[in-house]
Amino acid sequence: MIERFSSGGPWEERVGYSRAVRAGPFVFVAGCTAMADGAVVGGDDPYEQMRQACANAVAALAQAGATAADVVQTRMFVTDISRWEQIARAHAEAFGAAPPASAMLGVAGLIDSRLLVELEALAFVS
Repeated sequence: MIERFSSGGPWEERVGYSRAVRAGPFVFVAGCTAMADGAVVGGDDPYEQMRQACANAVAALAQAGATAADVVQTRMFVTDISRWEQIARAHAEAFGAAPPASAMLGVAGLIDSRLLVELEALAFVS
């Protein structure tokens, strides 16, 4: 059984993706940025942007019946890799109690030039 969940974000319908998809015991979460209520949270602060992206991911996980402790892998896409420590600190605060396998990748840009980070998560719910 496959279930799809939306956050109602502005790009999901336009791009054709679901914020979260649950396929059996697996929950896939994608496209989590610092957007909240149509605005970018955190301005030019990568720590605050990652905090919001993590909160958005945790909310998507909850829709699909998962928690941060169920996350087994994350991927962080960042537009300025030199600011990795600030981004990593926010990630560790969100997932550090049960640290997932993770990667942080420097990218040229995201869908909105104001966004500094984007997060994906994979969870396993037994």
